[in-house]
Amino acid sequence: MQASQSRYGTTSEGKVVTEFVLESARGAKVTIIDWGATVTSVMLPDRSGESANVCLGHETIAGWEKNATFFGCIVGRVANRIRGARFELDGKAYTLAKNIGENHLHGGLKGFDKYVWKAKLFRKGDAGGVRFTHTSPDGDEGYPGTLKVTAEYTLTDGNELSFEYWATTDKPTPVNITNHAYWNLAGAKAGSTGTMLAQEARFNCPFYLPVDSTLMPTGEILKTAGTPFDFSSFKAIGKDIGSVPGGYDHNLVIGKRSGELGLIGTVRDPASGRTMEVHTTMPGVQFYTGNFLDGSLFPKNGGFCLETQWFPDSPNIGHFPCAILRPGETYHHRTVHKFSA
Repeated sequence: MQASQSRYGTTSEGKVVTEFVLESARGAKVTIIDWGATVTSVMLPDRSGESANVCLGHETIAGWEKNATFFGCIVGRVANRIRGARFELDGKAYTLAKNIGENHLHGGLKGFDKYVWKAKLFRKGDAGGVRFTHTSPDGDEGYPGTLKVTAEYTLTDGNELSFEYWATTDKPTPVNITNHAYWNLAGAKAGSTGTMLAQEARFNCPFYLPVDSTLMPTGEILKTAGTPFDFSSFKAIGKDIGSVPGGYDHNLVIGKRSGELGLIGTVRDPASGRTMEVHTTMPGVQFYTGNFLDGSLFPKNGGFCLETQWFPDSPNIGHFPCAILRPGETYHHRTVHKFSA
């Protein structure tokens, strides 16, 4: 395992951004910047040993500063959507920024993706990684409590890329942190002219959350069997996407015990042979098929996301798993991507 760092660029506000490079003995190379704790590329060999970047992203710091599509970055304090940009906690109402219609998305107008995080390289056994830290003050984007967050991105010599998060608070607050990487196992450049719809997925997700016209969960939890959300055996991502209005942008419920590291599923590209297994400790994963990509960088469906997390709008839906962190508790979330060809 090799690890290095260098200056990447300077933001429009004059803040220096650093790039970190992790390289495994089996040919994987991951580049990360401390702006938004963002994965900028993941180079992987195919079955013939030919490497390609399988992670969609921008080319410049100016692109990363805007990053309206959230390529590769960390999102929080609460990932995904909160209905009406408000919630009640312990009898008190809190108002958040409305940044997607009348609702709140991915932490608000200035979420975790829009900060330069403190960062440091580290080594752990056969793995190398970057440890990021950030403090979100009380009242940040409307959220209560000072939240201290640590995130570790780690690459092993076995080509396993993991994202692990911890957080503590001094007041009760909702917390739902994830990474928003877009994947195209044929290669991100392939996504500039084509899509990933021929890539095949199998998910260990027996239930899903239906949504309304604003993509907010209705509160129902339905079986995937016999629906377009049924990926219990390998099928092309595009096979049933036409039966889902707008495409997939839904939270799937993972068939495992919450808190234990378990398999979400596997995505494979028949053309290149590249395969990605995803394991997580979280109970849900937002399966998103790049429906809002507009062709300026990548076409619609040019990449897919598997955002491991608590369920969207959990603070407002009592029967969803609780996303509230209280003083004395530690939020912990780990997701592992196992790559092969």
